[in-house]
Amino acid sequence: MFSMKSLLSLCFSLIITSVFAQNKTTQNWKNLDPAADKIYGAGTEQAYKLLKGKAHKTVIVAVIDIGTDIEHEDLKDVIWTNPGEIPGNGIDDDKNGYVDDIHGWNFLGGKNAEINYEATEDARQYHKLKKKYSSADSSQMNPEELKKYREYLQIKKEFLTSSLENDEQLRTLTMLSDFFEKVKKQNNGQFNKEGLKNFKPETDVDKQLQRGLKLAITFGLKPQEMESELTKGTEALSNLVKYNKINTDSIRRVVVGDNPDDISERYYGNNNVAGPDPLHGTHVAGIIGAIRDNNKGMNGMADDVRLMIIRAVPNGDERDKDIANAIRYAVDNGAKVINMSFGKYHSPDKEVVDDAIRYAMSKDVVLVHGAGNESKNEDAEGSFPSRKLNDGTIASNWLEVGANSMTAGKGMLAPFSNYGKTTVDFFAPGVDIYSSVPAPVLYVNESGTSMASPSVAGVVALIREYFPEMNAQQICEVLKKTVTPYSSKVNVPGLTKKGLFRKKPVKKHLNELCISGGFVNVNNAVKLLLAKK
Repeated sequence: MFSMKSLLSLCFSLIITSVFAQNKTTQNWKNLDPAADKIYGAGTEQAYKLLKGKAHKTVIVAVIDIGTDIEHEDLKDVIWTNPGEIPGNGIDDDKNGYVDDIHGWNFLGGKNAEINYEATEDARQYHKLKKKYSSADSSQMNPEELKKYREYLQIKKEFLTSSLENDEQLRTLTMLSDFFEKVKKQNNGQFNKEGLKNFKPETDVDKQLQRGLKLAITFGLKPQEMESELTKGTEALSNLVKYNKINTDSIRRVVVGDNPDDISERYYGNNNVAGPDPLHGTHVAGIIGAIRDNNKGMNGMADDVRLMIIRAVPNGDERDKDIANAIRYAVDNGAKVINMSFGKYHSPDKEVVDDAIRYAMSKDVVLVHGAGNESKNEDAEGSFPSRKLNDGTIASNWLEVGANSMTAGKGMLAPFSNYGKTTVDFFAPGVDIYSSVPAPVLYVNESGTSMASPSVAGVVALIREYFPEMNAQQICEVLKKTVTPYSSKVNVPGLTKKGLFRKKPVKKHLNELCISGGFVNVNNAVKLLLAKK
């Protein structure tokens, strides 16, 4: 799941390398315009100037995520309410199969508990296939069985490799945690700049960590943020390691009560759309539709939406049946835009997700998906869910989104962002995005294609509000047609070449890194659409 993987990778690089320096950003930069503001936002504020006084209609946007705080001060008034349900009566009033689904649905909950942590998909498949193939004789297999056996061997290889990497990272994070505790012990229980400066190291490792973290603070990192990221990263990785070592299907059966192997099941879960860890979903929801100009927090992208909250993504990899059911629930209950800030690299039940994508396409619903945070070329190694269906169909209602930062230059693509000349449509604001999170903090900066995707989902919602005659395919095409181009080469995320003294970034033009060759810009799209009226 991208939300967990991005947390781990971003937290890890933040703490270990000590070179991540937050930009001095405006809290609203995602809404600014490259031409008017010299900031590579999505042009939302300029678009609203063009649309001032024009009629619009409310659009329902589904947020399929880990959970969302529907009581947040900047979200509670824009949360979707099911008009066909009577709250709390324990009856499926609208007969859609979901009891008391007032603000959406939770496919990860049971009667008395919630799924919070899950294994990765390769771990689930490894444990499932190991029983059948660990002692199998490939010489006795027919071609079809041999193909499946080879798939098992590949999954086994990936799983064992990632397990070793996770174990090593956990040891490193544990070492860091121990260092933080040493500093706090010498500093009245506090980890701060002064305490780090005065810390008396006991080992060479302590000296290296002290030097690196002091440098990180010099670059602008706050000690409390470093400690918070370390705590979150250690907890997430500890649980990932733990759940990857067991067969989590048994936990799923006990907690949710469904059969994980029955992909035809649709009616399970509960109506707790927040779940146990709603930070990621709350941040995503705020980017799309946080109330604008209310002197609280920040402005969402869309000014007249209702956010339908669907919980289907755990800390770990999501299950295909849950995503398929989440998409179908959103479509059946009126969503016209669906944001999907998650993903994985194995999809054993892809066909059930493909069917849901076809269903959304038939009902004129736009699907917006974050490309992922592994600095990968999606053309070479695609993630799931995907617009490319097993039957060769390319979903015309799909937008795949990479992440960019606010200012022009060779490093303007997020260094973590996935990309792809034939698979990623464009890039959108995804670095240091200020948005809502649960109390007591309420608002923070977060980075990831998880933030770029809702930036685009909000843009799509804006167009659906003011140009309701546009269908899903037309909206996708106009956004690709009206991107902000960029003529200079930029650093390719994660790609380097050998230099004289050190490795150097590989640079390419944007049309080599995405389909449209640019950055999403709704101001440009609105100008074009108004000119056609």
